[in-house]
Amino acid sequence: MEQVERIDTVKQYNETLGIDTLHPLISVVDFAEMPTYQYFRRYMGIYAIFLKYIKCGDMKYGCQSYDYEDGTLVFIAPGQIYGIDSKGKVIKPAGKALVFHPDLIAGTDLGRKIKEYSFFSYEVNEALHLSKRERAIVNDCFGKIAYEIDQNLDKHSKTLIVSNIELFLNYCMRFYDRQFITRSLANKDILVRFENLLNDYFQSDKCQTLGLPTVTWCAEQLCLSPNYFGDLIKKETGNTALDYIQSKLIDEAKRRVFEPNKSINEIANELGFKYQQHFTRLFKQKMGMTPNEYRTLN
Repeated sequence: MEQVERIDTVKQYNETLGIDTLHPLISVVDFAEMPTYQYFRRYMGIYAIFLKYIKCGDMKYGCQSYDYEDGTLVFIAPGQIYGIDSKGKVIKPAGKALVFHPDLIAGTDLGRKIKEYSFFSYEVNEALHLSKRERAIVNDCFGKIAYEIDQNLDKHSKTLIVSNIELFLNYCMRFYDRQFITRSLANKDILVRFENLLNDYFQSDKCQTLGLPTVTWCAEQLCLSPNYFGDLIKKETGNTALDYIQSKLIDEAKRRVFEPNKSINEIANELGFKYQQHFTRLFKQKMGMTPNEYRTLN
């Protein structure tokens, strides 16, 4: 069974690298200080953002492979497992890391909205690939945070450190938006596959065997994490993935409502609803009338 090292504090993380801990809740690490390695697997109880200058082994994120290369950012949130396997090759990493404990941002505005940075839950082939200019901005943010960590703590320290983390994460949001745009051709291919996936779902018996299609199920079929998939659909269509699924569902429901020999309850069951009232409520929410009213009107 694979051994998983548990990292619950910044000090523990620093000790794995053999470096001093200047602040108990946050650290900026230069990988030039890091020893060589071949393999490790860690459970993280802290936030970690890795800026990779070189590819250094196959990164595992959960059970999946993480795609990264020169000049990419990798985001790890508390409760996640990651690791490196260099296939027996001795690796000397190059890059930087920002690690911080959740207690650092507890009670702050950043702490309240940290979950809005959905890239902490991106998994497969979804790393943030940086341009040279973007990498310079990331290094500048890391430098400002490192500067504050290196100062004597005063009443301004926490505010400045947390503000700089938030600034960095907001830049990352901008960089991901740029990545979605520059990969628009690939994104459109995913949209076509998403459309075909839903068409197949509603034309087969999957609704009755699997229930209503979920965002998570669709993301898995397209080999994407739910958060990345949701962000991609939102960027491309202006609607959430759930809205897109429900629109397709209502289109299919409208078609079936015109079949006079089928009761509304039968249609609801065919579309994967456990209860007719749930189907009726969604239909009225989207169409402004019940399925029966729509049938009578048309």
